[in-house]
Amino acid sequence: VQLQASGGGLVQAGGSLRLSCAASGRIFRVNDMGWYRQTPGDQRELVAGITGGGSTSYADSVKGRFTISRDNAKRTMYLQMNSLKPEDTAVYYCHADIKLTYWATSRAYWGQGTLVTVSS
Repeated sequence: VQLQASGGGLVQAGGSLRLSCAASGRIFRVNDMGWYRQTPGDQRELVAGITGGGSTSYADSVKGRFTISRDNAKRTMYLQMNSLKPEDTAVYYCHADIKLTYWATSRAYWGQGTLVTVSS
């Protein structure tokens, strides 16, 4: 099972980026998913989460600017980031709770991280 994150890059303040995270492999079901971010010396923080049913939650710092969504048929999650600020600069990681079989319990998987740099 793999989570492949993509879409990071360099953008000016006020710009937009869209991150994607695709799950692949022999998967029974992808449950809750989320985007986290981390800067050097800091702990990884939750940016946005989305349940299997589509309920969403956001960190206060990104509310109104970021939108998380998912396409269950494609097993892919997205993070639309608008009005980006220099303080959004970080490595962004995707996370998913995945059941490999009907009988298995969910396990946590992480993507490899994608760098977002916002210049002032």
